[in-house]
Amino acid sequence: MVKKTLILFTLSLCLLFSKVEAQTGVSFHNGHSHNDYHQPIPLLSSYQARMGSIEADVFLKNGQLYVAHDSTEISQDATLRKLYLQPLAEFYVKNGNTPYPDPAQKLQLVIDVKEDYQHVLPVLIKELQSFNTVFDQTKNAKAITIAISGDMPLPAAFQNYPEYIFFDGRPNIEYTPAQLKRVVMISDDIKNHTAWNGKGTPTNADKQKLKSIVEKAHQQQKPFRFWGTADGPNTWLELKRLGVDWINTDQPKRLHDFYQHKDKLSYTNPVTYPVYQPTYKSDGTKKKVKNVILLIGDGMGLAQVHAGWIANHGNLNMTMIRHHGFSETSASNSGNTDSAAGATAMAVGEKTNNRYIGMGPDDKNRTNLPDTLAHYGLKSGIISSADVTDATPAAFYAHQTDRSFNQAIAKDLLHSRVEILVGSGGKNFIANADTSLMSSLNGKGYTWSRSMDQFKQQTKGKQLVLLADSATRPIKDGRGDMLVQSLNKTISLLAQGKKGFFIMAEGAQIDYGGHANDLPYVVTELHDFDKAVAAALQFADEDGETLVLVTADHETGGLTLLEASAEQGSVLGEFSTNDHTNIMVPVYAYGPQSFEFIGAYSNTAIFHKILKVLALGKGKN
Repeated sequence: MVKKTLILFTLSLCLLFSKVEAQTGVSFHNGHSHNDYHQPIPLLSSYQARMGSIEADVFLKNGQLYVAHDSTEISQDATLRKLYLQPLAEFYVKNGNTPYPDPAQKLQLVIDVKEDYQHVLPVLIKELQSFNTVFDQTKNAKAITIAISGDMPLPAAFQNYPEYIFFDGRPNIEYTPAQLKRVVMISDDIKNHTAWNGKGTPTNADKQKLKSIVEKAHQQQKPFRFWGTADGPNTWLELKRLGVDWINTDQPKRLHDFYQHKDKLSYTNPVTYPVYQPTYKSDGTKKKVKNVILLIGDGMGLAQVHAGWIANHGNLNMTMIRHHGFSETSASNSGNTDSAAGATAMAVGEKTNNRYIGMGPDDKNRTNLPDTLAHYGLKSGIISSADVTDATPAAFYAHQTDRSFNQAIAKDLLHSRVEILVGSGGKNFIANADTSLMSSLNGKGYTWSRSMDQFKQQTKGKQLVLLADSATRPIKDGRGDMLVQSLNKTISLLAQGKKGFFIMAEGAQIDYGGHANDLPYVVTELHDFDKAVAAALQFADEDGETLVLVTADHETGGLTLLEASAEQGSVLGEFSTNDHTNIMVPVYAYGPQSFEFIGAYSNTAIFHKILKVLALGKGKN
């Protein structure tokens, strides 16, 4: 029963993968597992990665066929029968007489004869005969194809071997029509034609040369493979552009995963959104700063910014900003920060431990920016496009030793000087263990709004805006512009004060997309965040006394961009991790005294630089 369940599960997975391939126009079936016996688990690694072609080098010794790269490597347990023929035959029978559970997928076993084909091939044919029709396409169209490579007979001798034995052709050989029928693919060493090492693209001359070789094979109606290629996504993409059919790889699982998840690694935005043109009238001047708008793109590194720039056809609001810096994001107890420690560093001006909210590594509370600024009469607003009790917004009003203490974080608002708090996560307030929390917050002067429409109707006073979780669903799922609306309304309320204001607005879900290794998620969230940047820049130009800062708490996903076209608004990338990384993140500064944020510095410096430009103390760089 367990075996039957596993088989049914495997079949369902294969059907799912087939749907993904149909939607994305790419396939991982064209992987050729080169020197497969060098895999940690020969055959099984490549079979589970669903390679369409698997290669094993073979030697004949004492009447047995052994799999090895060199005769000195021969192991008594590593016979062709034991490692490849027998398990493939067992899979074949389990799959209902097809190589893979998906009956549409075929498989070829490439046997690279290292020497002495005259004696190797008769032994091989005898071995194959014991498996009935598993390897005989003359009797079963779904049989596993046997292809001979390496030391092979001359084409004129192909006819001397059974019709189910096929051969790996070469581009420099002219085959007769009868001989060509026995050629299953055409292969060549790429180094015979180019010095290209797989990085970037081949020269135009080499590209044309390589294309012509592939096209010749296609004119003969044969698939083509280069061996000796570099092995990684950039090479695989370039080979596909050249028209290569079989992608040579020593990393079958990585190739499989790359193509399987290609829908999450590529994004095209056919229509650009307009970018605000700043006036730069007050930008970089030494004028007094009255207001600060800090926009934090959670998980936003330079690769995410560039992906968004490409996808918006070569433009972003944040890249219109002229003054740039870099923020170093490590936590006090780790080289990699989480959002809690990263946001706390900016909120209190001191490094702390991962997971800590508004506290130092000594477990003692630190005074955050909103509370510090309140002493000078500045009012603060905190906005998030996700849960307001999550780490980044929480760092600006709460004090807890663990970011997961959401109800305790919500309760900390009672003791905060924050005037406006906007986002989802209302259950942590409404269903708090302290059943009097909402009434206590009301007693502190907070007006509770349950929707953006209710929030927009407010004209003054403290605001607690607890949106439904659906209101902060991903942009790609229809969230809408709640971040821009929240920022504009918060600005209009806080701008009523005479002494200035501070706003932190978080684009929270850029980070979610990074953790999910989902590039469309990342880019659509970054674009939404960038539209909030436009709103902030526009207000800064109208006001003349507002400094706009755009940065991140950390980078998420280790995003690498592999292919990009600003003309088409398309980008293709790969992620190296589903976690945060240690790389520096950008800081963009616009408005009076924006020059203070040029250079590279610790994320803690952002706190001190804000105090400095507000002339509330010397601050520290």
